[in-house]
Amino acid sequence: MKQLQELLGAVRAIEIEDSLNPTISGLTYDSRTVEKGSCFFAVRGTQSDGHNYIASAVERGAVAVVCEAMPEVKSEGVSYIIVEDSNRAMAAMAAAYYDHPSQELHLVGVTGTNGKTTTATLLYDMFMAMGHKAGLISTVIYRIGERSIASTHTTPDAIRLNAMMRQMVDEGCDYCFMEVSSHSLAQHRTDGLRFEGALFTNLTHDHLDYHGTYKEYIRAKKLFFDNLDKDAWAVVNIDDRNGEVMLQNCKAKCYRLSLRSMADFHTKIVEMHPDSMLLHMGPIGAWVKFTGRFNAYNLTTVYAAATLLGIDRMQALTILSQLTPVAGRFETITAPDRTMAIVDYAHTPDALANVLETIEEVRRDTQRLIVVCGCGGDRDKTKRPEMAAIAVRHAATAIFTSDNPRTESPEAILDDMVAGVGEAHNYLRITDRREAIRTAAMMAQAGDIIIIAGKGHEDYQIIGTTKHHFDDREEVRAALEATHSK
Repeated sequence: MKQLQELLGAVRAIEIEDSLNPTISGLTYDSRTVEKGSCFFAVRGTQSDGHNYIASAVERGAVAVVCEAMPEVKSEGVSYIIVEDSNRAMAAMAAAYYDHPSQELHLVGVTGTNGKTTTATLLYDMFMAMGHKAGLISTVIYRIGERSIASTHTTPDAIRLNAMMRQMVDEGCDYCFMEVSSHSLAQHRTDGLRFEGALFTNLTHDHLDYHGTYKEYIRAKKLFFDNLDKDAWAVVNIDDRNGEVMLQNCKAKCYRLSLRSMADFHTKIVEMHPDSMLLHMGPIGAWVKFTGRFNAYNLTTVYAAATLLGIDRMQALTILSQLTPVAGRFETITAPDRTMAIVDYAHTPDALANVLETIEEVRRDTQRLIVVCGCGGDRDKTKRPEMAAIAVRHAATAIFTSDNPRTESPEAILDDMVAGVGEAHNYLRITDRREAIRTAAMMAQAGDIIIIAGKGHEDYQIIGTTKHHFDDREEVRAALEATHSK
């Protein structure tokens, strides 16, 4: 618990109505979770405005309200704090409420369009393997040491972020590796956190439904680097044209990585196989249980971060050679007749192209490639024709299907995709995702490769507003068992 005045020291208040100093027993921006003694933050969201729920929060026991506009009706005995931005105030006050846990951790954030989950998770795996206790905040799962917590967002809200980091510190974690999404940066969820290191993977077409323009998407990512302290460090991929952009106005110590040219961290792919690669990171070689140029970038980023955190280079490479792919990221499932299915989270044009180009590099001419992919509903529509065009360009047959249609018509989503295939005829449209996967398995001949893209680790399908259990890995295993078990 904290006194309100102690928390207000972290924010710039425009106006304070009823300057009481109540004891704050908890923080929340959801009026339904308010308890007696809570401080309620009225946040303007994309779906609703928290200012409409101030009265409800007070009725449930809130003793302080942080908002951007004073409510017309105020309750006696409640402190009302007017701020310019409720999200920023919430982040600052959450950090203060939990005694700034990020300052007690080696906190490293990973941002970019693709590769965030793999990079953050492999860093967690590496440091745990070396005997350090670490935390992980990722799209797939949150971890505090060995303990797992269901993930709700790539980057959770500021209150949950600081609460989890306080748990990490209290349970003996020294490190925390987290994904930093563009949404979280635009909404200031990470304000108030002290990052020791920041990593940039790449920037491609995604989330324009939220940011509006590619320029705004870049600006959101750049905020992460603009706000670093001078005693922090930053590593960016300069093979991406936005890598140097991230470092403009960055006060931290800046490092660069590349597979194409000399850089602070340079990697060369010496050999590539369907399930492994030989990489030279500087003068030292290491076999890794990953394949694909995109994974070479991810592993170089992990290696760079580990060494900047003080890990010996040889030890870092030794652990890298022992790590295994993250669930749903180029995850392979092989039938007895050597037909291979690869489940991958690729849900952007660039990610899908990376996966398919990797397969092109390692497959034999006799192996046909069948691609199953879709696009999510209520999300950026402009990438749908691009995804379809990439699929038909690489596949012997592409199968377009549902991928979390949400409240949109699945058929309308497929119409948007088909608009991008031009004169190509090497595709099918099968709305039911289970049937699409079964069809791919039936079409495949012994030794062929099936790519199932878009959902990766997800074990659900969102239809309307309801989540239904659906796991691509379960479905393709069953389909291969039925068609390729002999």
